[in-house]
Amino acid sequence: MKRNLFAIAAVGAIALGGFAVAQPEDDPGGKGGWHRHGNPLEHMTETLKLTPDQQAKVQPILDQTKPQIVAIQQEAMEKTKAVMDKTMSQIRPLLTPEQQQKLDTMRKAHEDMRNARKELHDATKE
Repeated sequence: MKRNLFAIAAVGAIALGGFAVAQPEDDPGGKGGWHRHGNPLEHMTETLKLTPDQQAKVQPILDQTKPQIVAIQQEAMEKTKAVMDKTMSQIRPLLTPEQQQKLDTMRKAHEDMRNARKELHDATKE
């Protein structure tokens, strides 16, 4: 029983990390589609064969919607983190002290990895 609870906790911690790096199912090469980091106009131009005139019209639309998309993604991540935190706060008391320590270590490693990924992302934007 305790082993199952620890497995659930581990899966939950990993799932939160996986949410941040998941690729669309219809993207077998893992290149990211329109949601990838980088230049969406470039990707659309390659994929849809946009003309220069179309590119000039599409870019302002993308620029206008980017802050909205970023805000939605941030809100989703915050909500996901809140749910995961609540879940872990319910599971943690059911674990042995050794399991709690392992869970804490896993969560700290995940947090460190997420922060490093964010710092790298922020550095590439500059």
